[in-house]
Amino acid sequence: MMAYRLLLVDDEDKILSMLENYLGQEGFETARASNGREALEIFRQQSFDLIVLDLMLPQVNGLEVCKEIRRFSEVPIIILTAKGDEIDKLLGLELGADDYVSKPFSLRELSARIKAVLRRSKSSSAGGSSSMAIANLRLEPARFELFVEDNPVALTPTEFKLIFSLLEHPGQVLSRLQLLERAYGDIYEGYERSIDTHISNLRRKLEKAGSRLGIKSVYGIGYKVEKEGNGHEDIS
Repeated sequence: MMAYRLLLVDDEDKILSMLENYLGQEGFETARASNGREALEIFRQQSFDLIVLDLMLPQVNGLEVCKEIRRFSEVPIIILTAKGDEIDKLLGLELGADDYVSKPFSLRELSARIKAVLRRSKSSSAGGSSSMAIANLRLEPARFELFVEDNPVALTPTEFKLIFSLLEHPGQVLSRLQLLERAYGDIYEGYERSIDTHISNLRRKLEKAGSRLGIKSVYGIGYKVEKEGNGHEDIS
């Protein structure tokens, strides 16, 4: 079985070396980049299964790197942020990152997050299920594909897991915590509200594709899917 390939992006050589050593022992293959421009060049030239991306980068910052990569790839991205910098976390998730880890972080935690995101991206936990069709939307779990009117809609692994969970329970309200557990497995410490950002991204993609299925907010509880849904107001 081939090892997963990771692109590690950070402007501190000490951190990159530490990550390479630890993740190498965990069985991952790695490449490194120390600035945003180099990261984009390497990513365009090589194939990777996941990117670990620091946001504070020279030349091109991490948010711009994330935004550019999402123009042409749905590769999973885990962002590294300064502790307590919630704005950057939200921006990263809005731009399509799948998860975040705050600095300083433990190597064990980062490795666990990487494995959790890769499971969502590569495993067939949803893949054994048959296709689902509601309104003009069709989900093909075995192929990790979503269609609206037979047109494909590109989703990140986290977005796919969320829409899969909602479609499994049409009309049923799922709480943020339930969605978080389904999206992240047993690695979901602390940031329940990140689900709101992923749901907003999902809504935007579905609306742009012309979906007749809406994701409705249920005040104080969570979300559910409805045909011809127009309950798009955000909740607190």
